[in-house]
Amino acid sequence: MKANKIVLAILALGTVGSINLASAEEFLVGVQIPLTGPLARVGLGTQEGIRVAAEVFNKTNGKHTIKLITVDDESAPAKAVAAVEKLASQNVVAITGGYASNNISPASDAAGKLGLAYVTSGGVDDGLVNAGRKNFFRINNTQGYQKALVGLLTDLNVKSVSIIYSTKDATHGLASDVEKTLAAKGVKVVTHAFDPLITDFKPIINKVKLRDRSEFIVMVGYENDYVGILRAARVLKPSIKGVAGVWSLATPKMAADFPDLMPNVYGTAVLPYPVQFSTEEGKRFADGYKALLNKDPDYLGQFGYVQSMLLFEAIARAADKGTLKKGGVVEEMRKTDRQTLIGRVQFDARGDNPNFTQRMGQHQGKKVELVWPKESATAKPVYPGLPW
Repeated sequence: MKANKIVLAILALGTVGSINLASAEEFLVGVQIPLTGPLARVGLGTQEGIRVAAEVFNKTNGKHTIKLITVDDESAPAKAVAAVEKLASQNVVAITGGYASNNISPASDAAGKLGLAYVTSGGVDDGLVNAGRKNFFRINNTQGYQKALVGLLTDLNVKSVSIIYSTKDATHGLASDVEKTLAAKGVKVVTHAFDPLITDFKPIINKVKLRDRSEFIVMVGYENDYVGILRAARVLKPSIKGVAGVWSLATPKMAADFPDLMPNVYGTAVLPYPVQFSTEEGKRFADGYKALLNKDPDYLGQFGYVQSMLLFEAIARAADKGTLKKGGVVEEMRKTDRQTLIGRVQFDARGDNPNFTQRMGQHQGKKVELVWPKESATAKPVYPGLPW
């Protein structure tokens, strides 16, 4: 009798083991990202984090695995839609990636029509979360960048600002919000819009120098725009005390590629560089980055990692519940609530993360030091401080 019970127990354990083994699956996840064109630099940085997330997930999940399929959207809206449709035809279960709101908007619409969840860190235009999309999620937003930028200028006691911004939806929206907030604080603000296609910023910088006479320049654009503005300012040398931008600026790659333009320039940053992580997840991320890419991570990689890891975890939960083909990924994404490398992430009914808050970094030597807020600072801001 005793022997029979043992046999039954062994058989039962074997059955359970077979069920777990049978339910372990490899899931295809689509990566729609700019790898060529004007957004290639930020796209490549974000893709690094996505790749590391897949590596870490596959080593730590213990059951399901993720296989990435990547399509270059060439920094163009029509190509972004085509990329999503191509990925869907290859049976991916969700999409991660995207950069620039004008590319993400049509791409996420295409994903929604195909029944795919779409997660990104590359679009901050509020139109993305106010359009009623049911499949869309983002981990960062304009409000987080605005708080950081205005907070730094307030702490530096800046009295006059020239805002130079791209006319794209996301940059226009952020510039407008920063202008209103600073003006309400009594700061004199002058704005200068520029077409995303221009490369010669000397006429605008000349206006800043001769007409505005502002203490500070705020740049709201993208990498190529920052480089053009800083080059023009380096030539014309307006009488300012500091220069700040937003995303894609306070990165070690910008410091390495443009060593003459970056010193003392401020930009939004999640963590300083070189990065030191104290959490277990942070250490896994940094170790994975080193093993896969043989370099230290930057904030673009951190965003790509976080958005993708949250998606992979939602896919795994949906698979375990048998809801993967019934909208389960979207449902599980909405239940997200956990601490990540960029802080706590939750998603509201619009797919936005209400907890997102950025920090401000400054290029100091070969480092990116956090200089705002004070409780997170790794160094004091160099102010006045200019690249020239």
